[in-house]
Amino acid sequence: MLARNAYEILLSSAALLFLLVLGITGMWKSRKLKSMNTGWKLPFPMTANAGENEPNISTVTGLEARIPLFFRLHFIVRGKFFPAGIASNNDQNSQRGSHSHNGCSFFFQTSAARGETSLQFPLYFPMSGIFQGSGFCRLRDIFGFYSFKCEAPQQRIAKIRSAPCFGKNLQINAQSGAEDRRNKTTTDEERYYMREYTPGDRFRDINWKSSEKVDALITRISPDNQEKVSRIEVYFRNYGDVKKTPLEALWMLDRAKARLSWFLRSLLETEAKNSAQSSYVFTVHAAGRNWEVDDSEMLDAFLEDLAGLSFSAPVNETSIITAGNTGELYIFSTACDAGLNGFILSCNPRPISLFIAQPAEKKKKNEIEILKKTDFPVMGIVPFPRWFRNAGIKQMGVSSAKTEIIYTETVL
Repeated sequence: MLARNAYEILLSSAALLFLLVLGITGMWKSRKLKSMNTGWKLPFPMTANAGENEPNISTVTGLEARIPLFFRLHFIVRGKFFPAGIASNNDQNSQRGSHSHNGCSFFFQTSAARGETSLQFPLYFPMSGIFQGSGFCRLRDIFGFYSFKCEAPQQRIAKIRSAPCFGKNLQINAQSGAEDRRNKTTTDEERYYMREYTPGDRFRDINWKSSEKVDALITRISPDNQEKVSRIEVYFRNYGDVKKTPLEALWMLDRAKARLSWFLRSLLETEAKNSAQSSYVFTVHAAGRNWEVDDSEMLDAFLEDLAGLSFSAPVNETSIITAGNTGELYIFSTACDAGLNGFILSCNPRPISLFIAQPAEKKKKNEIEILKKTDFPVMGIVPFPRWFRNAGIKQMGVSSAKTEIIYTETVL
């Protein structure tokens, strides 16, 4: 008995001594690592439900410091995720306070192997919205006893774009809202009717005399051959309940965003492939905001704004309809938009194409955009408990002749 007790005391003393040495070593090294300056870079753009082929890969650099035996550097990401930008509902002027009130808690951590000087890891989000958080390194032992702070947190804000939503190919009437874009900015007739040769120009239109002077091929341009601009007016009606918004409503808004993104991108890509002298200019209206999009750079800037756009309280929008415009109007909305039918009637007699996100019918099994509520905790996000209850949003009857319905559903 005495021998056994002495043996246990010896083992216990050795273990306590080891833990003491481990703690002192970690504390000593962590103080040296406080001067460590790591770089944390988020990918751009970030997309919801990013797959294995195109994940949202974050990169951490500056991990060259030597780490003691039995220790690893851990990188921790902690913050808030605001599905469909719900943080903007209550107080846009006090963004920090509204974020802390409305956001879902987010947590992720990973570790770097010994000898690694950089670290890459994916961040996943189930739907569009805004991520606001901080990333920082901690020194931890492999046994899980100690954790030491190494550096100040790095603050980051990122907008998460909607996962792709594909729809039917649209036939856009090129004369709808068309106008001439006149580029004549000088009275110099030769400058106005001449430009540098581009592939596809007719050889008989080349001005050989002018080309010899400037050592480049110059093409004659007819004054009647002007660029046609098709102005397309789009309304994104993000109207709905702004208090304790149910997850079903946020998912419908997300799918409406995705359909609008695909609509704009597909038309701009089609325009880029066509060699005809015509172009699209999109005027996009939303609650309290307007955008003009006519190229890929402006589209990227718009999609960033769209990712953080959430529901707004309903208002009377009939007064902002462009006067004198008889072109086709494209409307994107959800079943939460109580004023949709009234808005459609006020646009009469303009032709309308409506894209609306509706709750899925019980009998409809195919082509349903499904959001799994369990994806939130799996991805490190703590959802609101009320989101696990069915909100009971009903389908909305619409009076538009040309309607495309995006069916949505949230499941466990």
